[in-house]
Amino acid sequence: MKKQIQTIALVVFSGIIGACEKELDRIQPSQSISTEVALSTSENIKNILIGAYSEAGESTLYGGYLHLMTELLAITDQASWVGTFAQPRQAFTKSLLVDNSFVRDIWLKAYATINQANLVIDHIDIIEPEGQTLALGEAKFIRAMAYFDLVRNFGLPYEAGQQNSQLGVPLSLTGIVDYSGDLNIARNSVEEVYAQIILDLNDAYNSLPPNNGVFADRYAAQALLATVYLQQGNYAMARDAANDVIENSGHTLAASYGLAFNNDVNSTEDLFAFQVTTQDGSNNLVIHYAAESDGGRGGDIIIEDAYLDLFDDVDDDRGNFVYINPANGKQLTLKYTNQYGNIPMIRLAEMYLVCAEANFRENSAIGDTPLNDINALRDRANASLLGAVDLDVILLERQLELAFEGKLLNDLKRTQRPVGARPYNDNGLVFPIPQRELDANPLLEPNPGYGI
Repeated sequence: MKKQIQTIALVVFSGIIGACEKELDRIQPSQSISTEVALSTSENIKNILIGAYSEAGESTLYGGYLHLMTELLAITDQASWVGTFAQPRQAFTKSLLVDNSFVRDIWLKAYATINQANLVIDHIDIIEPEGQTLALGEAKFIRAMAYFDLVRNFGLPYEAGQQNSQLGVPLSLTGIVDYSGDLNIARNSVEEVYAQIILDLNDAYNSLPPNNGVFADRYAAQALLATVYLQQGNYAMARDAANDVIENSGHTLAASYGLAFNNDVNSTEDLFAFQVTTQDGSNNLVIHYAAESDGGRGGDIIIEDAYLDLFDDVDDDRGNFVYINPANGKQLTLKYTNQYGNIPMIRLAEMYLVCAEANFRENSAIGDTPLNDINALRDRANASLLGAVDLDVILLERQLELAFEGKLLNDLKRTQRPVGARPYNDNGLVFPIPQRELDANPLLEPNPGYGI
């Protein structure tokens, strides 16, 4: 796999500034130094870990591109791309090309993040003994998160009960510091990548403390593990992990639906969020979703009435969480109106949805009943409470609660629902392996339907 970075950049993790004073001792000035120096001291290894968070939160990955491209690939009549950028339009029209630069940059940034995490893991013994367990847990959380989004977007869907030998993504588990050697690596199977993700997240859960400021903690790892199990169709494990988070993390649902978004500091329901400040960080979602007055381009993505028609209660705050851009009359979501707002990756609300679905499928009531978990979210949103739920209702509630948060595409795939006229496992609903990588690495195989 071809890499571009020749030295280790020690960068400031953008969201730490202003978070809380006890976190500030983890921040070092931005600089570029030789790999020999970068890997020689405990403080520098910790800075590489901060760099992994920063890499992941940049606009080309979790700071915007990944959410944007997966959401556009999933939506049909509920929203529309009306912006001028060709790359997102390819996702919206389900006609991705192998040279799509947004897809290319998602791949590159994810692997840059993984490499930073690998360097920390490889050199964990350089950190003072009392800090090793924490650093190792954070690095494995970051690596697992990046691989989870790589494999489910660049590989065909995981199929419960099958061997899942379909091509996933290359597993690179050793940090690269010497770029003069042979860096070519083949794609691992989807099953192999998922196995590594689960191994990393279990290690992270056992290594991380219950609270870790704005960084990944035990329950961030458990929440991500719940979503991985759900994607696999392992409902009992998904249920148990999500229930652990609900009962033991100390997090609570925000008092209102609107308070879960556009926050300068994490809300009470943020299990993990990328931090953004006026000095650092990137919330590229605002650029494409928001009006000019909120720091956006006026509304590259407009909300269609077909989305609002999904709501069964006119008082549901989620259905009313839109606004009209006075400059051009476009209907926009209110989820991205603060250009310096943190980007929630996993909210506690999602854990309620995981529990509801998994309990329903398992005919169990671990923690609470599916009905009560769904009604907890509806009550928070001022929607009328339901008297009963079935699987279709639960999946609809998941879509309504998590709309435009980059969840829809892989929810449709794992539940084997079509995207418009396309079946869930259609080759066009998978990102192409970037042409740049195919040209550089002869061991990589392209995805079906792309470049062949």
